[in-house]
Amino acid sequence: MKRNFYLCEVKMINDFYDGDSEPIVTLEAFYGPRKKLLDKCLIIFSKHIYKHLLQQYECRQIAEMVACNGETPVWSFTYKNQEIAFYLTPVGSALAGGTLLEVSHLTGANKFIMFGSCGSLDNSKTDGKFIIPTQAYRGEGFSYYFAEPRDYIDIQNSEKLAIIFSSLNIPYVQGRVWTTDCLYRETVNLVTKRKREGCIAVEMELAGVQAACDFYGFELFDFLAAGDVLTIEDYDISGLSDANHNLDKLQIALHIAERI
Repeated sequence: MKRNFYLCEVKMINDFYDGDSEPIVTLEAFYGPRKKLLDKCLIIFSKHIYKHLLQQYECRQIAEMVACNGETPVWSFTYKNQEIAFYLTPVGSALAGGTLLEVSHLTGANKFIMFGSCGSLDNSKTDGKFIIPTQAYRGEGFSYYFAEPRDYIDIQNSEKLAIIFSSLNIPYVQGRVWTTDCLYRETVNLVTKRKREGCIAVEMELAGVQAACDFYGFELFDFLAAGDVLTIEDYDISGLSDANHNLDKLQIALHIAERI
């Protein structure tokens, strides 16, 4: 009986991905034809960084995403003769990934720079360094609709980003991360498993966002700042606010935008 249940579960996961037929629900139905306004876009998680951009640069609204629970504006500003879009993203793989697809349709953006906080699973490797993910464990559901089922998804521009960080003399570490939409179920056993597989951090968006970008041929450049530290003995959140809101991530993102 257990064996049959296991086979049923595997079939369900395998059944998520369909690369052979067209979607019925389309972005065109809601927003009309795809637009082409610019190429590059910053994905912002911090409300403080978002407000800083609006206050420090001459920004103009170029699009708006609409839903029954409200509207999300998309802005652009000029940085070193380049027009760059930005928006405040929802948290979580499905919402962040779906919002990226809407922004791309409304603006034409195909190069996304995503930066936010994460939980460190190995403080000896992440302390004082930014994290450039190499692979993301697919502990969410969104990615399985955009890529065939397997445990990890490759982060395509990890090496390109590492070269940029090296050229800027910014300390970083590369490694696997764990994507999960359920932060309150990051249990002792699951943390131990992911660490055993080489994960050095846990976050909530990357696997899904990377899968969607791969599917549509977009480029994603993702880096993270460790905030909370997950250890079996203690859970430390003292660095989380700084990891979320420190403006150094924005300056790095702008340097990346210059170079891609």
